[in-house]
Amino acid sequence: MFESLNQKIEKAIQTLKGQGRITEINVAGTIKEIRKALIDADVNYKVAKEVTDEIKVKAMGQNVLTAISPGQLLTKITNDELTRLMGGESEDIRIEGSPAVILIAGLQGSGKTTFSGKLASYLKKQGRQVMLAACDIYRPAAIDQLKVLGTQIGVDVFANLEEKDPLKIAREAVEFARKNNHRVVIVDTAGRLAVDEAMMAEIASLKDSLKPSETLFVVDAMTGQDAVNTAKTFNDRINFDGVVLSKMDGDTRGGAALSIRRVTEKPIKFISHGEKMEALDRFYPDRMAGRILGMGDVVGLVEKAQEAFDQDEAARLQKKIRKNQFDLNDFLNQLAQIKKMGNMKDLLGMVPGIGKAIKDVDVDDNTFKPLEAIIRSMTMDERENPEIINSSRKERIARGSGTSVQQVNQLLKQFTELRKMMKTMNKMGGGKRALSALNPFGR
Repeated sequence: MFESLNQKIEKAIQTLKGQGRITEINVAGTIKEIRKALIDADVNYKVAKEVTDEIKVKAMGQNVLTAISPGQLLTKITNDELTRLMGGESEDIRIEGSPAVILIAGLQGSGKTTFSGKLASYLKKQGRQVMLAACDIYRPAAIDQLKVLGTQIGVDVFANLEEKDPLKIAREAVEFARKNNHRVVIVDTAGRLAVDEAMMAEIASLKDSLKPSETLFVVDAMTGQDAVNTAKTFNDRINFDGVVLSKMDGDTRGGAALSIRRVTEKPIKFISHGEKMEALDRFYPDRMAGRILGMGDVVGLVEKAQEAFDQDEAARLQKKIRKNQFDLNDFLNQLAQIKKMGNMKDLLGMVPGIGKAIKDVDVDDNTFKPLEAIIRSMTMDERENPEIINSSRKERIARGSGTSVQQVNQLLKQFTELRKMMKTMNKMGGGKRALSALNPFGR
């Protein structure tokens, strides 16, 4: 996401290289190109003009320190303005009431049901007792989908297939939650293919009756400016509390993320990407601005790593490294934990400078599959003692994993080199350095 916008803004700012001072003359062309980049990204024209005017006012006449270039200074000013445009500070959802009710609204196909499951998983990880309520009675697959998601994440789903009134179902769900000690009820509501009066009346009625602690509007980020217009219509009618941008892993130009806060005056609270239940992030305006400008998001990357890597497992692994007992079972476990962090290209894009380098590279999420298949085709004795794997064993492992003997040899060679490196680091400074070599985000 934001690849095109990032490239265009970066190109615009590069025109200031070699200048000793930012003036109205040398900044005019750059500001014009930044504005054009924002409009091309489907940012509302009025919003794009206001933001670039602010950038120009703040940049005008500033002295350029010897330690930084004019381009770097303008990048900093642009970063600050994009952060302010998207809300400045991150805002979490409110969990109030017994039980707290979170009402999910949006058009059909925006990703409401998937987000409901992701939000339930997110809150469950915080130690909250969560329940999902299936109140979309119009889309036949919606209730089944919610049940599947509930089973997947270990969360109860309330549904009443006999009742055709969403309001009654929602009330029953809240009462059931109250009696069964569920602290949070996430109400998945029906969407429509377009905004219509019946839909607006239904969601308004649900909000008036349930008095939710939080009403979230889910919007498909791929729809660009249309998403902003839909959000404004919904907000005018139901006065929601926050926005969720879904499908941020798709071919989105970023206009919704940049415009929606200014137009609705409501914060973006989450961004959803992909189908995995872990693929939900709290929205941080400063981090998003950094990613748009190609500055990465190291804090977000570390947080993902800390969520994925089990601290008890890390401690156990550290002991094995100290004793030079790290084996292929441990290697397989580490691959699994890396995969839990999410889409590989998105993760690499969070590293400063890497996003631009891999923009045209196809980073396959299945990269680890051949390695896993090879290790799983080994016996436990072979995993614990790779040195016993001879030619006949290699041929058997290759056949069992659907790979070649050459690939088996390559894995064993890489693993041997990794163990040698760990052994050397262990002698130099203990197991923690060796563990960091395997997992650069571990503590």
